[in-house]
Amino acid sequence: MNSTPTPAPASSEQHEERRGSKTGNHDPTAMRSATGYMPIEYYGLIGNMRTCALVATDGGIDYMCWPEFDSPSVFCRILDKNKGGYFAITPRKGLNLTTKQQYLPSSNILQTRYIHEDGVLNLTDFFPRPNGKSPLLQVDPSGRAPIDNRKVLKRWLVRRVECTRGEIDVDVEVFPAFNYAQDEHTTDILGHKHDLEAGETRQRIIFRSKSLTLELSATIDCGDSPEHECPLLIFHKKNGHSALGMGVTAQFRLREGQAVSFILRDHLPEDTSKEEHMTTALIDQIQKDTQSFWFNWISKSRYKGRWREIVARSLMILKLLTYEPTGAIIAAPTFSLPEDIGGVRNWDYRFSWVRDASFTIYIFLRMGFSEEAEAYMNFISDRFKYSRQPNGALPIMFSIRGETDLPEIELDHLDGYQGSRPVRIGNGAALHKQLDIYGELMDAVYLYNKYGKPVSYDTWLAVREVTDFVCGIWQEDDMSIWEVRGKTQNFVYSKIMLWVAVDRALRLSEKRIFPCPNRHKWQAVRDQIYEDVMDRGYNKQMKCFIQSYEQNEILDSAVLIAPLVFFIAPNDPRFTNTLEQILKPPEKGGLTSTGLVYRYNWLKSDDGVGGREGAFSMCTFWLVEALTRAGAYDKKYLIRATNLFENMLSYGNHLHMFSEEIARSGEQLGNTPQAFSHLALISAAFNLDRVTSGSGGL
Repeated sequence: MNSTPTPAPASSEQHEERRGSKTGNHDPTAMRSATGYMPIEYYGLIGNMRTCALVATDGGIDYMCWPEFDSPSVFCRILDKNKGGYFAITPRKGLNLTTKQQYLPSSNILQTRYIHEDGVLNLTDFFPRPNGKSPLLQVDPSGRAPIDNRKVLKRWLVRRVECTRGEIDVDVEVFPAFNYAQDEHTTDILGHKHDLEAGETRQRIIFRSKSLTLELSATIDCGDSPEHECPLLIFHKKNGHSALGMGVTAQFRLREGQAVSFILRDHLPEDTSKEEHMTTALIDQIQKDTQSFWFNWISKSRYKGRWREIVARSLMILKLLTYEPTGAIIAAPTFSLPEDIGGVRNWDYRFSWVRDASFTIYIFLRMGFSEEAEAYMNFISDRFKYSRQPNGALPIMFSIRGETDLPEIELDHLDGYQGSRPVRIGNGAALHKQLDIYGELMDAVYLYNKYGKPVSYDTWLAVREVTDFVCGIWQEDDMSIWEVRGKTQNFVYSKIMLWVAVDRALRLSEKRIFPCPNRHKWQAVRDQIYEDVMDRGYNKQMKCFIQSYEQNEILDSAVLIAPLVFFIAPNDPRFTNTLEQILKPPEKGGLTSTGLVYRYNWLKSDDGVGGREGAFSMCTFWLVEALTRAGAYDKKYLIRATNLFENMLSYGNHLHMFSEEIARSGEQLGNTPQAFSHLALISAAFNLDRVTSGSGGL
């Protein structure tokens, strides 16, 4: 089909609910002063494939774990406005500002701009990356390696504030809260403040806790200003809201062309003799190298479709969520951001789920990122070879290093985002019985063999073992994709994915002519699962697939996966009837409200958690893709797919970043950014391009 459908205009109701996600419309300082918190969508993400930070539009770093994704937090004001800790660089309070936030072109370097009649400030935030291909990249613990050592990753956080017009006063506040705001720390300012002159930065701040010591330093660029007009930067100790230790503050004036760079890094006193002299030229080069790294990486993308900018940003986010030493990809970089404000659905997503495997590998391979796909495939392959339980079962998730001991702990001393308690770290679902993961795992192996590299014979032997295991347990109940904490059930999604597991093993054996002693048994089980789903997973009165055999009157958007994994033809009446039912609003028995899709009706479904939740970003993109595939045979579905996709994109934040869920108010909810949301976005865009233009966007 060569014609591209024209999206219908959004309804007034849709416009009414899309509020507050774009900077420039609201004063971010006023937003924080009202509640003490910034809206979840008012953040941008920076990182270095070891850890990351969230930067608010008012210049506050409100979330950062150090030195790795799953390390304890140093800043987590996003989870407790008083005790959490933060690092803020802002124009002087009280100014009536216009604020803009964007990434520098083709990079993960974030720029926040403050525009005032008297002056303009640019705040640039990033974690350094060496330029060039560095497959064996090592971390220099001191962060003080020579700049020409391209294989050394500087474990630094760099924040650079520059005046580009006029002049403006700047406030700096640094209040760390080590170990999830549990550990006390000392604060020492090294260097004499009394004899400092303008333009000098001989002070260094040492924050020392029992398990981590960080150092803050700065450099000043006076531009073309005469020496007496250079900024005077003096740090002062100050008590914060927390009793854990003091922070530091500084105030200075920047004139046009002047800049100050702040560097936060590990402090190793024994290495001071090798300390690298911090200069503006050095910071300039590090930023240039970092920008070149990201530009060179995203330039490999094969996507040439209509949504190139948005897809590119999703790919850059997925790269940021990759833990480079192992190839693992975390579900989200944050923990305990609520699925409902004030609710209890607050989970830790800083782990790697088996479920994400096939989607991640498919996207990386189709978009041209074979190295990332191979690294993640190696991580997953090692897990199902070496991490299986004594009964043959596979854990559903792993740490970024492949560990499975992820005890769930509640941090009672933290208030949670806008009072959303409890705050949890770790994840009690790690050893849940979720049988769908075998389908995602086998699909990942199959896709990698098809689009990446041929899998080895040893991998095939592991596939055979897992497939035999699946054939023995496919009739069992489980907790499925949504990780319910109530009764186990026979979830339809799990049955579909168990069918996928056996189907992909059979396809792989035929594709590679691998020996398959149990081929006939596998074929019989595949047929049994299919007929079981069609018989017990489809409600003939409702004319739709349902959530589980036990809850056979409850819709579940997870069944949208069926045509995406080739379980059923997208134009099969059983599936199109399901589509029509899901497209109805919840009050009429459906799951779609103003173009947003809910997982299931949580008022009717006993998931063992309780509380409300928002619409799911991933499920909305799944609906787009399901409509797209049906639209290849019926144009009306293609028009609806395009409309829904464009509508959903409007709920992204100002940086095209998506969290897990969208509230009825249009605000983002849950951990952010979520890998699955962006994987589903890319897949929907790719397939929508392919069906509407016939080129697949490639």
